[in-house]
Amino acid sequence: MTTPDATWKVGALARASGVSVRALHYYDEIGLLRPSARSAGGHRLYEGADVARLYRISLLRRLGFPLDQIAAVLEHPEWQLGPAIDHHLTDARRRAAITASLVTRLATMSAALARRDNLVPEQLFSTLEEMTMLDSTAIRGTTGLLVYDDLPAAHEYLTQVFGLTAGPLERDANDRVIHGEVRAGDQVIWLHPAGPGYRSPRSLGGVTSMTVVNVDDVDAHYARSRAAGAEIIEEPGNQRYGVREYGARDLEGQLWYFHAPLD
Repeated sequence: MTTPDATWKVGALARASGVSVRALHYYDEIGLLRPSARSAGGHRLYEGADVARLYRISLLRRLGFPLDQIAAVLEHPEWQLGPAIDHHLTDARRRAAITASLVTRLATMSAALARRDNLVPEQLFSTLEEMTMLDSTAIRGTTGLLVYDDLPAAHEYLTQVFGLTAGPLERDANDRVIHGEVRAGDQVIWLHPAGPGYRSPRSLGGVTSMTVVNVDDVDAHYARSRAAGAEIIEEPGNQRYGVREYGARDLEGQLWYFHAPLD
C-alpha cells in the first residue's frame, strides 16, 4: 500500500497512470494539474492529491469533456473524488452487465449452430446492438494535433482562410501562446508550438501527414479559400474512391484536403 506522504516524479507518474509525460507537462503548463512540490533539483513531485485529481481529469476526458472545460468541472461538488468514483463504478457496472448479456447470447447462438439450428435475424440484431453499446463507450473520437512555429498566425490563418471555427489560445505567464485549438465541425484540432521533438513542416522541408476535412460543398469551399488567399495544390476533382475534393497548403506547409462524398 502507498504511504500517505509518497511522491512521484513525472516519469514515474506517467508509467503508473498511463498518461504520457508530454500530457502531464501540458496539464502543468495550462494549470490543470500542477505538482504539489518540487525537488531540490527542480523536478516535479506529485502527491496523493495530485493523483486523485489526475484520475478525475482522465475520467472527464473519457466522458468527452474538452480540456478548457475540465478545470471548471473539477471545482463542481459533483465531481469531487467520491462522486466521481461512484459515477465511474456505475458506468463499469453497466458495461459489465452488457458484457454478461452478450456472453450469454453468444453462448446460446454457438450452441444453436452446433445443433445445426438456424439463427433468426432478431438474435443477430440484439448481438449487434450490444456490441455497439460496448464500442460506443470505448472510443469517443479523435483529436488532431498540428505543430506550428507561430501559433497565433496559424490560428488566424486556419479560421480566416479555411473557415475553421476558432477555439481558445492559451498563454503562459510570459504571455507566450503555448496551445491553440480550432474546430472542423465537431472535430477538435490542437495547435502545438514547435520545440524539441516537434517541428513545423516549414522547418522540416516536408510533411509526414495531412488533415482531411468533410465539407458540404467542395466547390463553394474551394472558391472561398482561394479568394482568401489559400495556396491551392490540387484543384477540385472527383476521385475514384467516391469523393470530390481539393487540396491546399497552409502558411507553414501543412497539407489540407477538403472533400465531400459523391452522390
